[in-house]
Amino acid sequence: MPAQAIAIANAGLVTSVGLSAPASCAAIRAKVSNASQTRFADSNGNWIMAHQVPLQEAWRGRAKLARMAAMAIEECLQDISRDEWTNIPMLLCVAEPDRPGRCPGLDERLLQEIHEQLDMPFAKRSAVIAHGRIGVVIALAQARQLLQEEEGTRVLLVAVDSLLGWPTLEDYLRKNRVLTASNSNGFMPGEGAGALLLSSPTGMAGELICSGIGFGQENASIDSTEPLRGDGLSQAVKAALADGRTAMQDMDFRITDNAGEQYYFKEAALALQRTLRVRKAEFDHWHPAECTGEIGAVAGISIIANAMAACAKRYAKGPNMLVHLGNDTGERAALVLQYREVA
Repeated sequence: MPAQAIAIANAGLVTSVGLSAPASCAAIRAKVSNASQTRFADSNGNWIMAHQVPLQEAWRGRAKLARMAAMAIEECLQDISRDEWTNIPMLLCVAEPDRPGRCPGLDERLLQEIHEQLDMPFAKRSAVIAHGRIGVVIALAQARQLLQEEEGTRVLLVAVDSLLGWPTLEDYLRKNRVLTASNSNGFMPGEGAGALLLSSPTGMAGELICSGIGFGQENASIDSTEPLRGDGLSQAVKAALADGRTAMQDMDFRITDNAGEQYYFKEAALALQRTLRVRKAEFDHWHPAECTGEIGAVAGISIIANAMAACAKRYAKGPNMLVHLGNDTGERAALVLQYREVA
């Protein structure tokens, strides 16, 4: 096992199809969707459908983000005494700064508002990571450093996001990227929150570890006029495989953040051609966003939580998983996840 591996000890997840990780993962396994009508309409007057998280109170904006994040954290840390929470640094992943219609105050106030929801602070080394869909991978790289520096440390990785504000929807509608009655090549917007408790591996059976992390840059981003070759994603995948000391043919299946747009499925296919050199009879491609919608910064945690559930309940295609994610501006990231199977 590589020395830099990270163990994922527990997860919390809040999505439109479940207010906990077990509920969300069961719904995603069953291909259940919970899209509902929003208050917004497209240019043809048709109501926009989206994956909205149903809460008891009508929370909106940053207040809803804080509440969803608090719910995910409470689930993730339910087996740890609340007195110990203050010693766990929290890495909070949110939307990238150039996201259209980005909720104001994410960098300056959201972390404190989550603390207020939980009625307690986290460790001083807590930080906000504003890198959208690849933010969870960046946070894992930072967490690995924290775990190496202090033996016995635990790190809480949290992500929360929403694409349901009108300024965001309006921009994506103008770019013809939202799934509507007149556009099949688009995504359905969503929202949610997730949390992962990270630690150093124990070597025990039944443990999910992240053994490889890689990054890349795609010049032919979704808004670019350059031909797509999948170079950036291939770079990220190769880096993650090298970091995890493994090869593409050793991976049993893939889980990605693809949410419905042809561009990202084409990119995934191109990257596969560039990195897989041994014929495999099957190589499944899972994409939980088909049930949760496009959930931005939360996509990485949704993927990892689903990997944990699939391995624990033995419906995974194998113990070795490749994960990859990408931002619209071309940043790409990949992970190698490995499950230590129970004898």
